[in-house]
Amino acid sequence: MSPDTKPILTVSKVIKRFGGFHALDGLSFHVVPGEILGLVGPNGSGKTTAINVVSGLYAPDGGAVMLDDVSIGGMASHKLVHRGVNRTFQIPKPFMSLTVRENIEVALAYGRASVAPPTTQALLDEYRLADVAERPAADLNNAQQKMLDLVRALATRPRLLLLDELAAGLNPAELDWIAERIKALAQSGIAIIVVEHLMGFIEHITDRVIVMNAGKEIFEGKLAVAVQVPQVIEVFLGGAHAS
Repeated sequence: MSPDTKPILTVSKVIKRFGGFHALDGLSFHVVPGEILGLVGPNGSGKTTAINVVSGLYAPDGGAVMLDDVSIGGMASHKLVHRGVNRTFQIPKPFMSLTVRENIEVALAYGRASVAPPTTQALLDEYRLADVAERPAADLNNAQQKMLDLVRALATRPRLLLLDELAAGLNPAELDWIAERIKALAQSGIAIIVVEHLMGFIEHITDRVIVMNAGKEIFEGKLAVAVQVPQVIEVFLGGAHAS
């Protein structure tokens, strides 16, 4: 990743309200192609809301979300997929009655990738799903459903990939394995935003982190530096604002 690479995504002073509650309160950050950016912070800090705004589930109430200098704030998720934005969810959302293979084939057909997408078999093999390819998604365990969620996103050939707690519930061996997969995806040029509570995992894979609290960014930089910042320590370990 070159430090002067132009951002693929720029989030500027974004506001998202739910009633009188500001889930995002002027959030700003950017990510460039080939970079892994972590969004970290306590529960309720706005991490998943940020992902939901970027991926089109929520429209922002203020500020700007720019993809390649084009405003995408409020653009529907299915349109964003065709612009190269896709995501995983905290709770995987495959088509439960379809087989693993059918889930991937639907994503391949729908994604209309501008470059040749990977084959179904390549994705099954790469993400350890070949042995369950003909089973309904409903029959998979949590880790397998998370991998299917990821594979369905990758089938659309995203340029910006949003990972919402992909590592939660994985065992140490699975964490090491998926960390290497994520880093390889970034090396291929995909910009990746990771929301995660596992700090060791975040430290292992990210180039930068944005530490969030109360819908704002309070730190941007390396996680190893963040953990030495008094404001960050207060947010994570308890204080007036660590709600």
